[in-house]
Amino acid sequence: MNSLPSVELPESDQVLAVAEMHMMPGHLLRRMHQASQAIFDGEMARRGHDITPVQYAALSVISERPGLDQATLATAIAFDRATTGGVIDRLESKGLVRREVDRADRRARRLYIEKAGEELFRTVTPFVRDVQDRMLQGLDPAERKSLLALLEKALDAVGEISRQSARNG
Repeated sequence: MNSLPSVELPESDQVLAVAEMHMMPGHLLRRMHQASQAIFDGEMARRGHDITPVQYAALSVISERPGLDQATLATAIAFDRATTGGVIDRLESKGLVRREVDRADRRARRLYIEKAGEELFRTVTPFVRDVQDRMLQGLDPAERKSLLALLEKALDAVGEISRQSARNG
């Protein structure tokens, strides 16, 4: 078994490495994602709704574009097809959406929001908006606008990487 030799950093370098890690964008984005997930989950549970952020995103897109296929939905919510299929499975089992075989392409499935899905979507949308505000509660309006613009700009620069990953999934 080959193992790499362990390297002991001087204590000052260890502290620097930890401090550096806490300023890395990947680390900060992961922590913000954890916080946003906890805020969303907590708010939905508090209000008695069983829906995840990804399920909400799927309902949003299906509501706006009834009859779209699963591959298009996967692209719209930036998830791979397999994961999106699981999301639709859960939404379908809850009676929130339905799949219909595409008449022109028997391999494709068209997605439609059910009445219960429409009602849930309408009910939780104001809470989802509140959750978004809570995620950025430490920022003033100008800072929020700047942060969102910068995140969008950064994602535009690296977004093809995630789209390639989604296509390969």
